Amino acid sequence: MNATDIVIIAIIVAIIGFAAFYVYKSKKSGKKCIGCPDGCCCSDAQKKSCGCGK
Repeated sequence: MNATDIVIIAIIVAIIGFAAFYVYKSKKSGKKCIGCPDGCCCSDAQKKSCGCGK
């Protein structure tokens, strides 16, 4: 294993770590659907499905 392998592995671990932290922070703030642009608040307010519950 040379230096470039270590750098590539470190970058991949950092990307996965940041993604996991983003999911954790979003869930902690109360968002039900992280990928939904409205945060699935449209289904509560207007009784419509925003598509993320399917």
